[in-house]
Amino acid sequence: MLYAEFVDMTDLNTLVQLRYLKLMRVDLILQPGLAIMFRNLTKLESLNLISCRILTLEEELSRDLHSLVQLSIKVEEEFSMLETFPEPLTSLSYLLFYRPRLHCSCDNTWLDNWARGQGHIQVIIWHPNEADLTCKDETGIQNFARYSETICSLDMGFVLFFCTSLGLLLFMLLTVLYQLAGDYLLAFCHILRGWMEEAVRRPNPRGRHCYDVFVSYSGRDERWVVEQLLPGLEQRGPPYLRLCLHSRDFQLGKDIVDNITDSLYSSRHTLCVVSRHYLRSNWCSLELRLATLRLLVEHRDILILVFLEDIPPRQLCAHHRLARLVKTRTYLDWPQEPALQSAFWDRLWIKLAPPEPDPRL
Repeated sequence: MLYAEFVDMTDLNTLVQLRYLKLMRVDLILQPGLAIMFRNLTKLESLNLISCRILTLEEELSRDLHSLVQLSIKVEEEFSMLETFPEPLTSLSYLLFYRPRLHCSCDNTWLDNWARGQGHIQVIIWHPNEADLTCKDETGIQNFARYSETICSLDMGFVLFFCTSLGLLLFMLLTVLYQLAGDYLLAFCHILRGWMEEAVRRPNPRGRHCYDVFVSYSGRDERWVVEQLLPGLEQRGPPYLRLCLHSRDFQLGKDIVDNITDSLYSSRHTLCVVSRHYLRSNWCSLELRLATLRLLVEHRDILILVFLEDIPPRQLCAHHRLARLVKTRTYLDWPQEPALQSAFWDRLWIKLAPPEPDPRL
């Protein structure tokens, strides 16, 4: 047993064969080597701290006390015991607190439940004049269990109410946002992904665009595209145009939305071949949304409409995006008379032809 108040006891850690230790009236707060006082005491089996002063029991003190079986603590003033303190005490069987008085702190709230739930450690908290564990703060002595419940415990009912209300509010906001601008948001996500892929894509000899024209058309109009549009544009030159057709140029095995986005963004222009079949196609509607958003973002003349047939205004008005484009942009009608088709190809080719290089460069 060691009885001392102001003696430096750091050298205790040299007693590596020590098995029993009782410290009485030792002011551990003033010990300069408190953090290493119990180091190397791997054979210590019993430790008694009687009428000692200490602020915090923490893992730094118990790190090497792997053989400790019995621990008795009688602290004169209020203290804290961190949850990490008993973790290294793998052999501990008996833990006695004599008249403990904790700091009123949420760091100590684990102790009461831990003591009640121990199976292999017999925890005794003895306070003869008080029915329950107490703590002390600036207002005085309080019931520790009541303090933990009122100050440190979350009101689960309030937490559930708050989380549910927040989730419902976010759901309502997302629903309204999707109804107001869902199509544009979806299209913008595809275009943004196209920009990001373009930033890391390897340079090609044609510049940032692999194609001159991305052709958006219904599969039912493919015959006109193959027999009329391809010869009218790709075989005319120089310079010769390169068209992107989903039936010919889309990558096999790749997601169709990714194919559409990548091909549209890899083309200088988008040519929409509008017909009644086009208006009924969901894929054509997606391609038109993507092309429209790109037109709004880049502020360049990149979208061209070609009508294969007359469509009544009433039917066109049902497709608001296309109706707005018809009112604000110049479009071409495919002439049924062969004599007028040559002029049609001239106008369309001029619209799609790549810009001539600057001779000064």
